[in-house]
Amino acid sequence: MGFKDFQLKIAKKLRLKKFIGKEGGNKKKGSENGKRLPWMMPITHGYYVAEESRDGARPQTPQSNKVECDKVVVQREQIEEQEWWFCGVFDTRIGGGVTKYLQAHLFDSNLNESQMKKKSKETLKKAHVHAKAKVRETEKLESTWKMGSASALVINGERLVLANMGEYKAVVCRDGEAFEINRKQQQTTKPHWSHKLLSVAKRSPKAGADKPSKRSELVVGSERIDRDTEFVILASPGVWEVMKQQEAVNLIRHLEDPQEAAECLAKEAINRMSKSNISCLIIRFE
Repeated sequence: MGFKDFQLKIAKKLRLKKFIGKEGGNKKKGSENGKRLPWMMPITHGYYVAEESRDGARPQTPQSNKVECDKVVVQREQIEEQEWWFCGVFDTRIGGGVTKYLQAHLFDSNLNESQMKKKSKETLKKAHVHAKAKVRETEKLESTWKMGSASALVINGERLVLANMGEYKAVVCRDGEAFEINRKQQQTTKPHWSHKLLSVAKRSPKAGADKPSKRSELVVGSERIDRDTEFVILASPGVWEVMKQQEAVNLIRHLEDPQEAAECLAKEAINRMSKSNISCLIIRFE
């Protein structure tokens, strides 16, 4: 073999090594067989509650010992290599019931990873239905349409399951655009979101325009989390009666700290003289 042939052979090996290095670099750091592990999607959260008083809405931080007008839940579950987050803003009458049901039928069950993912949406729905039925039974109420909630399950930083009931709303910011769960299950203009989430631009009725029977409906939807998914807003009626979903997203999108964002959103609702309870929980995906 001549010296030129030897140089060509070495050059080919180097090019091949470089190509393999690039191919391997496309896999997520810290992944196994290309599978993203829980810590690949850092998740941060913050919440803020305004306690009602005779003088009007009064700010309340998560660290305050005052009684909350809403129940706010943030729960993290580590199950083998899975990381689950359950977050919610609830009417106090049903919040505990929803959390207990999920703990018993999802987190503390003997389901494997695949089964948990498949049953997550169904179980979240059943948790709300069960909690609502318990309230009706305990308080002997013929109607529980005034109760509400907005909640989210975040599965391994890859999938998002949302639920809302009453005038509480779960709103997703995706690439700067606000999306909420669609009560009518209409087709969105963006196929990626399938029929489960609908851009607020397509929603003509306002939250307060629905009849009580419509407002009381429980709606559950799910989608994958991708690079365009920025954050989720879970908020009580006091926020949505004074601002639209896109307004809320535009107001806090520039705030990287979810705690600061939650406070900003709540205080803006207070400044706009909202007359309903004000609670905000922000989940941000880094």
